[in-house]
Amino acid sequence: LSSQERSVRLRRWFELMMENKDDLARIITAENGKPLKEAQGEILYSASFLEWFAEEARRVYGDVIPASAKDRRILVLKQPVGVAAIITPWNFPSAMITRKVGAALAAGCTVVVKPAEDTPLSALALGELATQAGIPAGVYNVVPCSRQQTPAVGEVLCTDPLVAKISFTGSTATGKILLKHAAGTVKRVSMELGGHAPFIVFDSADVDRAVAGALASKYRNSGQTCVCTNRFLVQKGIHDKFVEKFAKAIERELHVGSGFDAKTTQGPLINEKAVEKVERHINDAVSQGASIVTGGKRHSLGKNFFEPTLLSNVTTKMLCTQEETFGPLAPVIKFETEEEAIAIANAANVGLAGYFYSQDPAQIWRVAEQLEVGMVGVNEGIVSSVESPFGGVKESGLGREGSKYGIDEYLEIKYVCFGGL
Repeated sequence: LSSQERSVRLRRWFELMMENKDDLARIITAENGKPLKEAQGEILYSASFLEWFAEEARRVYGDVIPASAKDRRILVLKQPVGVAAIITPWNFPSAMITRKVGAALAAGCTVVVKPAEDTPLSALALGELATQAGIPAGVYNVVPCSRQQTPAVGEVLCTDPLVAKISFTGSTATGKILLKHAAGTVKRVSMELGGHAPFIVFDSADVDRAVAGALASKYRNSGQTCVCTNRFLVQKGIHDKFVEKFAKAIERELHVGSGFDAKTTQGPLINEKAVEKVERHINDAVSQGASIVTGGKRHSLGKNFFEPTLLSNVTTKMLCTQEETFGPLAPVIKFETEEEAIAIANAANVGLAGYFYSQDPAQIWRVAEQLEVGMVGVNEGIVSSVESPFGGVKESGLGREGSKYGIDEYLEIKYVCFGGL
């Protein structure tokens, strides 16, 4: 199809998502557990990628480069890479698909989507709407599979020579396995892997704004997002004030319950294994001297529900500051100097997102440049948007998604030398 035709159909897919946004949100809450209000927000975010890339489809520009020889012309073309395998996680079962698929289809690729085994229904619902939007058969393909079959299916997608591109969002450990598989046929790869986001609150910060940002960043989707804060670093001068206000905000504003209950802000965790990890991190921290300020145990609702938890007196030797929790646990580390905070923040082998609060302009510049992450929130706890390049550094991944840069992941650059003129 021409770029204009691709644009029209992507736009129609976006419109159908908006027309069906309530049903799509209910599907997310049913299979993922997140509060319905958050699920509705995800659908709007998810649809926005189809709208964005419908517009970007018509802006894939080539180039003409002045040649050194008079009888030659140098042209640069951009062409679709081909079949793209899209492997997505359960925590954003709709948005993680459209952020990749929107760019791939805009570029002219076809896709095979392997959704997470916990949340296949959102991917299939998107497929139904894609068909209604006029996306041709065989362009958007979904391959759901069981947890047992996931490694085998992933290996096939990464090793089959017909697949030209792999895009994966998930854990760093799984990403490394897929990279090894993809190396055999030297596939194009983009990966958005695990995070371990620091959230630094300096003495100069507006504490109330920092608490509001901390609440939004940490407890969205019950702490199960790759960019949510995993380590709070609070400067000595305002440490006690921040912890006190943060605890009160957690107790006042967060409500655990069914995602379909209107007052719920914290749904269940995805499975028993996720709950056990949160418990393990809390028990380890407490055994080494950390204090539970609020929460700390499974919720009375049972099953996969867990209390939003805040820990103080946390050190960098504790598990919760060394690995990603992916749950509703906020550990607070006290620090004294800017240099100390940056050293702690950058000690991780991953670097997806980082946040800090400060009202010192010079400090803002210094810290924003020194944090070893792909995305920085300055006095802001939520950074994701369709216009922004999403991705990390170090072991948090390769490439960028969304923004004007996202479509480049699905394009090859071809140089054409036109001679004999």
